[in-house]
Amino acid sequence: MSIRIVLVGTTHPGNIGACARAMKNMGVTDLALVNPLHFPHEEATARASGADDLLAQAKVVGTLAEAISDCVYVAGASARSRSINWPSMEPKDCAARLIEESQQGTVAVVFGPENSGLCNSDLDLCDTLLTIPTDPAFSSLNLAMAVQVLTYEIRAAQVVDKPAEYEPDAPLATSEELENFYAHLEQVLHDSGFLNPDNPRHLMRRLRRLFIRARPDKNEVNILRGILTAVEKEDASNG
Repeated sequence: MSIRIVLVGTTHPGNIGACARAMKNMGVTDLALVNPLHFPHEEATARASGADDLLAQAKVVGTLAEAISDCVYVAGASARSRSINWPSMEPKDCAARLIEESQQGTVAVVFGPENSGLCNSDLDLCDTLLTIPTDPAFSSLNLAMAVQVLTYEIRAAQVVDKPAEYEPDAPLATSEELENFYAHLEQVLHDSGFLNPDNPRHLMRRLRRLFIRARPDKNEVNILRGILTAVEKEDASNG
């Protein structure tokens, strides 16, 4: 998979370094710079904070067309409203599409200058518009933050190892064991006066759904039935 981050006309060298750091955090390493105002620069190196290798191998070119010439799919990031409707995606969907398209070749995400963003002629070279939802009252997003949001979604979309689900200490209760438990529970609730004898199924249906979600194992069902038995004995002794 080859995903390239392209920065167009970056005016502050520190932003280049911060973007490199954001990229490396998320395992994206292909950086291209189109007409940066200051690069190489010590401030870019300082802000990279260990992502110096990305800066060293960054490709510096004169035009966006050159930066994406080998790309099969390009997304252009912009928060500005446009007079012409471009196809647009939010970061999560865009990341998934980039990963899908990267199976066919190199893909890119293009970010414009800090103050003005991408111009329409730049967007003409893009397949879609990437928009990052922000508070309408303050829609300005720092360049490195925007890169971080997108690269995080790329990283998240690639993670296939999900946290291990809870593994019960014993085999799950069988349908028969659960039915016996429900019958026992219904009887105790009835005898205690908690269950309305005129409409028992309504409550029991809700309780069934509760335990279906919990998926109790054999030991847990035995514990629950032990509690019910203790309640029955207490009621009997008080009676």
